[in-house]
Amino acid sequence: MLIGNVGKEPEVRYVDQGQPVARLSLATTERGYTLQNGTQVPDRTEWHSVILWRKLAEVVEHYVHKGDKLYIEGRIHYASYDDKQGKRQYYTEIWADNMEMLSPRPVGQPETSPAAQPSAATSTSDDNNAMPF
Repeated sequence: MLIGNVGKEPEVRYVDQGQPVARLSLATTERGYTLQNGTQVPDRTEWHSVILWRKLAEVVEHYVHKGDKLYIEGRIHYASYDDKQGKRQYYTEIWADNMEMLSPRPVGQPETSPAAQPSAATSTSDDNNAMPF
């Protein structure tokens, strides 16, 4: 589970017979604190690459923007590839199974029908085994 803010506008692509796949960058922050001896420990921000498939990707495409706060449930996906110099590169992604939008709707945005509201969306991800980007 992650709760964080979207760092830049999400990227959405269509793969394999028009299946939407979204990638977004999510920042999570661990609050700083003060130790008993007075030492200040600053906030620590981590950046996560989040991949969303099918219906979740459609919701992202239409409703998620830079700065929005999201709740993400998913699993960690580790992978690697060989770069142009033949060196092995490793990366980590979060493959989202569930997402909830936590940012309030902007003032002046019209109401949508309950079926179109993106407050919570779920997806099964049985076939999410290919690198989408």
